[in-house]
Amino acid sequence: MYSKITHLKPKQILIGLSVLLLTESGIASESNLAITNFSNYSPYEIQKTITGTVLDNNGIPLPGAAVRELGTDNGVITDFDGKFSIDVNSDALLEISYLGFKSQKVEAADGIAITLEADAANLDEIVLVGYGKKTKKDLTGSVTQLSAEDFKKGVNVSPDNLIQGKVAGVRVVQSSGEPGAGVDVSIRGIGSIRSGSTPLFVVDGVPLSNENVSAAGADFGLGSSTAKNPLNFLNTSDIASITVLKDASAAAIYGARGSNGVVIITTKQGEKGDASITIDSYLNAAQVIKKIDVLSASEYRNAITDPSYDHGRSTDWQDELFRTAITQNHNFSYSKRTDSGNYYASLSYMDQEGIVETSAFERTTARLNAEESFFDNKRLKLRMNLTASQINENGIPNGANAGSDGQVIMHALMANPTRSVFDEDGEYTNFNMNAHYNPMYLLNIFEDKTETLRVLGNIEASLRIIDGLDYKFNLGIDRSSSERNSTIYPNVTDRTPLGAYVQNNLDSQSALIEHYLTYNFDIDRSNFEVLGGFSYQKFKFSGTSFSTINISELGEGVAPEYNPGYSGEQSGVSGYAQENELQSYFGRLNYTFDDRYLLTASIRADGSTRFGDNNKYGYFPSFALGWNIDRELFLEDIEEISQLKLRASWGETGNQEVANKITQASYSQSASGGYYLYNNYNLINGIVVNRTANSDLKWEVVTQFDLGLDFSLWDNKLYGSIDYYNKTTTDAILNIPSEPLSPTTTVWKNIDGEIVNNGFEFTLGSQLINTEDFNWSLDVNGATLANTVKNLPVSELYSGSVAGPGLSGVAANIYKSGYEAGSFFMLNHLGFDENGNDIFEDLNNDGVINSDDRKIFEGALPNFSFGINTSLSYQRWDLSLAFIGQTGGYLVNNTNLALNINNLASDRNVLSEFYDDGANPQNTPQLSTLYLEKSDFIRLNNARVGYNFNTANLNWLKGLNLYVSAQNVFTITNYSGFDPLINSPRASGGNQSIGIDYTTYPSARSYMIGATIKL
Repeated sequence: MYSKITHLKPKQILIGLSVLLLTESGIASESNLAITNFSNYSPYEIQKTITGTVLDNNGIPLPGAAVRELGTDNGVITDFDGKFSIDVNSDALLEISYLGFKSQKVEAADGIAITLEADAANLDEIVLVGYGKKTKKDLTGSVTQLSAEDFKKGVNVSPDNLIQGKVAGVRVVQSSGEPGAGVDVSIRGIGSIRSGSTPLFVVDGVPLSNENVSAAGADFGLGSSTAKNPLNFLNTSDIASITVLKDASAAAIYGARGSNGVVIITTKQGEKGDASITIDSYLNAAQVIKKIDVLSASEYRNAITDPSYDHGRSTDWQDELFRTAITQNHNFSYSKRTDSGNYYASLSYMDQEGIVETSAFERTTARLNAEESFFDNKRLKLRMNLTASQINENGIPNGANAGSDGQVIMHALMANPTRSVFDEDGEYTNFNMNAHYNPMYLLNIFEDKTETLRVLGNIEASLRIIDGLDYKFNLGIDRSSSERNSTIYPNVTDRTPLGAYVQNNLDSQSALIEHYLTYNFDIDRSNFEVLGGFSYQKFKFSGTSFSTINISELGEGVAPEYNPGYSGEQSGVSGYAQENELQSYFGRLNYTFDDRYLLTASIRADGSTRFGDNNKYGYFPSFALGWNIDRELFLEDIEEISQLKLRASWGETGNQEVANKITQASYSQSASGGYYLYNNYNLINGIVVNRTANSDLKWEVVTQFDLGLDFSLWDNKLYGSIDYYNKTTTDAILNIPSEPLSPTTTVWKNIDGEIVNNGFEFTLGSQLINTEDFNWSLDVNGATLANTVKNLPVSELYSGSVAGPGLSGVAANIYKSGYEAGSFFMLNHLGFDENGNDIFEDLNNDGVINSDDRKIFEGALPNFSFGINTSLSYQRWDLSLAFIGQTGGYLVNNTNLALNINNLASDRNVLSEFYDDGANPQNTPQLSTLYLEKSDFIRLNNARVGYNFNTANLNWLKGLNLYVSAQNVFTITNYSGFDPLINSPRASGGNQSIGIDYTTYPSARSYMIGATIKL
C-alpha cells in the first residue's frame, strides 16, 4: 500500500522543538514526543481541517498538549498559546492529553475550546530520581515524593522532621528534644552494626556529608554534648519537595552512599503568574510533653526512714527546671517567573527557647535561587541555588555519655523534693553531696554557646546539544565554620570545682563537580533514555581545641569566651585535619515500550580514598522491570481501574561511612615501647603500632529486592502502593580481634555476617469527598519490619552502655546470630519477694545471680509503624490531623534505672512506681527487665485549623490565611518515660546503640498561632 510521506512544515518543526523543551521542564509527557507522525494515513482520507485551543481549568492555555485523532497516529502539539490545527476525517474523534490533567475525547469540530481537568492520580506526578525526573507511572523503583502541602506542620527546625509519619518504611526518631538536636532517620530498618543508618541527603543536586558540621561540646564531668543536627541550617519554608528513594533500583545511582536510602530535597523556584511576596510568621508556646512520676515532698517524707533526709521544704524540681518556651519564626520570600527564567529569594529568622531553662536555638537564613534561559528555544539554561545560615545555640549540661549523676535533668529528677532551690540568704542551696547537686545551681555555673555559619550553593548548566541530547554540568560547594565555647565556673560541686573553659572549632568543606549526558529518543513505540556521567567530590575537615582551668568566678572580669587569657592557666591544645575523596562514574538506561513495559538498569563505579589499595573501587548495579497493566487490552473495558502497575527491582548499594585512614597503619612514640640505650638509665621512647593496616578493606554492601504494585481505582478515588522488600547487608566493617602475632589486638575488617531486613509497606489514599464546598482526603501508610543478624563470625558484640551506680561498662544491646540487631541482653526480673527484694531468674540454676544469668530479649525496632494523615476543608476553613504510631518495639528505660529504689537510702528521690511496689531500698541496681518497657504508642502528632480570607476585592492582597496548630497533642502509651519515640546515642566500641532512653532532653507539646500573607 502506497503512503505518501508528508514533510514537516517550519512551524511544526518549531512547535516540536518547543515540546522537547517543555518535556525537559516537566511540562509535557515523554510519551507525547512521538505522536506527531504523518506517515500512517493517506491524503485521500483527509476531509477537513480542525482548529482549536486547549486550556486548563483556570482558562490558561496549555502549550505542548497532545491532540490526536483517535485510532490513528495522526497528531499535533499545541503551540505556546495552546492553539492547534489538525487535518482529520469528517467523523473523527479527538483525544487531548497533557501531563497532570485527565485526557479527554471530543468530537472534531472547528474552533473548539477544550478545558482539561486536573488529574489527582498520583501516578501521573513528576517525581525526582537521581540525576533526572520521571512521571510516577514510568517509575520502576520504590520512590515516595512529598510536596510542601504534605509536610508535617508545626515547629520543624530541619527537613527530616517534615517527613515524620508521611512515608511508609521511614522512621524518624529524636535523639533529643533539645532545640536543633540530631534526628535519627532510618529507611527500611537498621543495616549496619558499626555505623549509623542515616540516609544520604541531596539538596538541590549536592550530596551532603553525614559528618558533623558543628563542634562537639566539652566534658566537664557532665558528659560531652554531641554536635547538633547537620540539616538544621535549612529553612524548612524554602523546601518545595522531599523525595525518598527506598529501594536499590532508585538509590543505586548514588552507589557507595545509597545503602541507607537517599533523600532528595529541592527548594522552591519562581512561581507562574505575577511576582509575589509571601510573609509567614508564627508564635509558638511549648511545654514538656509529660513529667516523670517521682515522689512528691509529702510522699517522700512518708517513704524515708532517716529523718535527716527531710529538709523541711516542698519543691517540684521538674517545675523549676522546665518552663513554657516561646518560639517566634518569621519568613519573607519573593517569587517571580518570566518567559526566560524564574527567581526565588527568601529571608527568615527563628528564635526558639528550649523547655529547659537557658537552652535556646536562633537561626537566620537567606536564600537566592535563580534560573535563566538563553539562545533559541531556551537551548541553554543556567541555574543557581545559594543558601547561607547563621545559627546560635545555647546548650545545657546534659551529655549523652555522662554517668548516672552527670547531667542536669537527672539531677532534677533525683533531687530531694524536701529541699529548696535557694537558702535563707538567697543563694543556691548547696546539697553538700558528691555526685549530686542542685540542678538550678548547675545551670547557673554552666555555659555552652555554639555559633555555626554554613553556606551551601551550586551552579547548574544545561545545554540541549541536539533534540533529545542534553549535557548537564553541576558545580557545588558546602562550607561550614563552627565555634563552641563551653565554660563551667568555679563551683562547690566535685565536677571541675576550680572551673574550666574549652573552645572547640570545626571547619568543614566539600566541593562537587559533575558532568552528565542524557539522551532521549524514540524508535516506533519504544522510548529510550540513556544517562552517563562523572562525579567527583572532595571533603575536608579540620578542628582545633584549647582549654584553660582555674578560671575566675562567675561575674568577675571578662567572660572566658571573650578573653580566654584573662584568667586561668592553659591546660591543653590540640588539632586535626582530614581529607577524603570520592570519584564516580555512573550510567542508567530507561526503556519504555508502548507505555506498557518498562526497564531500568543502572550502574555506578565509586572510587574512595577511605578504602584499601586492593579495593579502591566498588561497583553497584541495579535492574528493575515495570508493567503498566492498565494499558493492556484485557483491562480496557474495566472502568474501575484507572491505573495499575506491577514492578520488581534488584540492586546493590554501598556504605562508606567509616573513619578516614583506618586501612593504613598508625604509629606513635611511647615510653611503654621504649628501651634504655645507654647506661645512664635514660629511657628512649619506642615506636608503638596503634593500628594494623588492611589494604583489603572495602565497602559494606546492601543487596535489596523489591516487588511492588501501584494502583488507582474508581476514577482515582482510591490510590496507593504495596511493596515487599528484602534488604541484606554483607561485608560489614568492624573492629574485631586480630589474628595471633598481629601488632595490635584489633583490626578493621570486612566480616562474613549478614543483617537482613524484610517486610511489607503500604500506602493508601482516598479523596473521600470532593464537592464545591466540602473536601475530605485520607492517607494511611504502614510498614512491617523483621530484622535478623546471621552468620556473625564472632559469638556476639555488645553496645548500648547504660548508666547507673555500679553499672559502669554494662551494655544493654547485643548483636548475635539469629537475633534482631541490637537485641537486649540482661537479667530477667520476676518481681519482689515478701521483703521487697528483687527476684531474678537463675538461668543456669547455680543458686547465684550474676552476669551468667543474663538472657536475650526482643529489641528496640518496632515490627510495625504507621502514619495516618487526613485533611478536611469546608468553604474557607481547613483542618488537618496527623497521627503516628508503632508496635512491637522495646526501650531500656535508663532514667528509671537511675531512679531506682536504692535512692531512698541516699537522700535522693525515687520513681513512685518502685516505692508503690514495695521494693526494698537496699536493693542493688542491676540491669534487668524491670527497666525494659514496650515502646508501643499512638500519637496525634499535629493538628491544624486555618481560615482563608476572601481577598478578591483587594488588588494588593492575593491571599491571607490565619491558622492555629498544636504539636504532640496527645500520646497513648504505657511507656513510663518522657517519650516512647526516642533513641539516646550510647554507642560502645564503635557499635551503634539502639533503644536506650537515657534521661534525654524531653520532647515538648506546643501550641502555635500564625498567619500567611501573600502580596
